[in-house]
Amino acid sequence: MLVTERERLADNITAIADRMGRERDSLIPILQEVQKLHHHISDYAMQLIADLLDIHPVEVQSVVSFYAFLHTERKGRFVVRLCRTISCQMAGGRRVARQLENDLGIQFGETTPDGEFTLEWANCLGMCDQGPALLVNEKVYTRVTPERVYDILEECRSGAAGGAQEKLQETSA
Repeated sequence: MLVTERERLADNITAIADRMGRERDSLIPILQEVQKLHHHISDYAMQLIADLLDIHPVEVQSVVSFYAFLHTERKGRFVVRLCRTISCQMAGGRRVARQLENDLGIQFGETTPDGEFTLEWANCLGMCDQGPALLVNEKVYTRVTPERVYDILEECRSGAAGGAQEKLQETSA
């Protein structure tokens, strides 16, 4: 018997809800886990989550659309967010942005063709005194220079930035 992608997703989300709880206050942790494993939250996933938590689908969709770190379109395995506050820009953020675009061959708002990296702007990472600041998935990098960009990207590729664990979870999901 061949298991479809939707059946696999349903089984995966059910397991997450069983682990995190099926109460309304479990909604955001469930959404975060689904996104971590699938790099986005599909309409079908939102419907499944709503059914499991016994809430209206529009409630799930409104939470996903409200929070900037939750998204419905597929992102790369590594979402690279560069702070664009004035303090980070004054500390060299524009040069870091150019280096990221050059090294990855994409512009901000795009994902590499191999699905590994997505470049995004962040309005503030709360590291104004240590800028330019960069967030790769859940890992913060401070005082980033164009020269450090290559090493940061290589750290991601080698799995040192959490990618190996995510890859393992994806293949077992």
